[in-house]
Amino acid sequence: EDFAAWTQLFVPDVSYHDYFWGPLHGREEVDLWIHAVMKGVPEIYTIYDWHVIEGDRVVFHCQNRRDNPDPDGPPYFDFPGLSVLRYAGDGLWASEEDYWDRDGARRTSVDYRAACERMGVTEARARMTRRHWPEGPEWARTERQPSPSWLSRDDTPGITRPSELAALLASLRV
Repeated sequence: EDFAAWTQLFVPDVSYHDYFWGPLHGREEVDLWIHAVMKGVPEIYTIYDWHVIEGDRVVFHCQNRRDNPDPDGPPYFDFPGLSVLRYAGDGLWASEEDYWDRDGARRTSVDYRAACERMGVTEARARMTRRHWPEGPEWARTERQPSPSWLSRDDTPGITRPSELAALLASLRV
């Protein structure tokens, strides 16, 4: 969850489009977006499902997972996502497009929030559990405690709405 390092895997003028959040242009916008969004939903982590490579494109499918804090409910809440990346060469990505199930995201958000209320889970650190990694592949999981790079970004607020992102990006787009 080193989003600062992840951002550096893109070319400086990356074209990034998330179909909920909108288009982003350049590493600086992608960096601000990923830190603000993940700070807003610290409970979400990504479970790899599969990928396909053709030419300079990689498509991968994943589950966006929230661990359920309520032991009387399901172990986790998932909603699917699909990303399409274009490779630029030299270890860098030229673009990314993200698609995910918005209705599933809303539904799991409501269910997760209700479970947190029932269990008294309010702090971001308490929401950052990663209890349900799949068995493999080994490179797509970790046993380390979450320590996302946004923890050191006091200047970046957590966001959950596109209007909040637009306000943040306005300062970069002057």
